[in-house]
Amino acid sequence: MSKKGNVKRVAYQKKQEEQGRKVVNWIFGVLVVLAIIFAVWTILMMS
Repeated sequence: MSKKGNVKRVAYQKKQEEQGRKVVNWIFGVLVVLAIIFAVWTILMMS
């Protein structure tokens, strides 16, 4: 593999890793928000 191709591949892998982390962070954020909403709803239903 040429140096140019190798550099492009490494740059692409880095970009994909950053995008994957963003997606994972969004998923965890949504799950936390849903958990808070569920907790509030449960408290309201019990009272």
